[in-house]
Amino acid sequence: MLGNLSEKIAEAKKGNQRAFSWLLDEFWAEVYAFQLKRVNDEAEAEDITVQTFARAFDKIGSFDEQYSFRTWLFTISKNIHIDSLRRQAEPILHLDSEEKESKRIADDTPTIEDSLIMEQQFDYLLKSIKQLKEPYRTAIQLRYLQEKSYKEIADEMKSTMNNVKITLLRAKKMLISKFNN
Repeated sequence: MLGNLSEKIAEAKKGNQRAFSWLLDEFWAEVYAFQLKRVNDEAEAEDITVQTFARAFDKIGSFDEQYSFRTWLFTISKNIHIDSLRRQAEPILHLDSEEKESKRIADDTPTIEDSLIMEQQFDYLLKSIKQLKEPYRTAIQLRYLQEKSYKEIADEMKSTMNNVKITLLRAKKMLISKFNN
C-alpha cells in the first residue's frame, strides 16, 4: 500500500479527483474513529472529519512525503478540534461575573429585525442552493433540507457514501464562496 499511497498523494497534488477519493476512502474510518474517541459525539466527529479532509485536500501541496500521511491527517484533525474548543471557550473566558449573570438572564428570543434578517438569509441560501449544478444541489437538498443520512443519499443518487461525502464537501465550499462574495 505504501507505494500506492505515495502515487495517490502525488496524483492528488496534481488535482486528480480519483486520487482524492481513494485517500478519503482509505483514511476516513481512521480519522472518524480518532475524533469519535476525542469528542464522543457522532455528528461532531463526522463534522470534524469532513473539515479535516477539506483542509487536507486544500493543503495537499504542502504535504512532505518524508512524513506519514496518516499522522499528517491526524494532526490536522486534532488542530481543528482544538480550534473548535477554543472558539467555544472564548466568550466565557472574557466575561466577568456580572457579565456572565447578565448573559444568563438575557432574553434570547430573536427580535422582529433578527427574524427578518434570518428569513432573508435563508431565502438567499435557498436561491444559492438552486444555482448549484448537479449533483451538488441534490446532495445538499437531501442532506440538509430533507435530513437524510449519507447512506440514504448514496442510495438515492446511486453513488457510494464516500462520493456523497466528497460531493457535499465541494457543495458546501461552493455555497461558502457564494456567501463570501
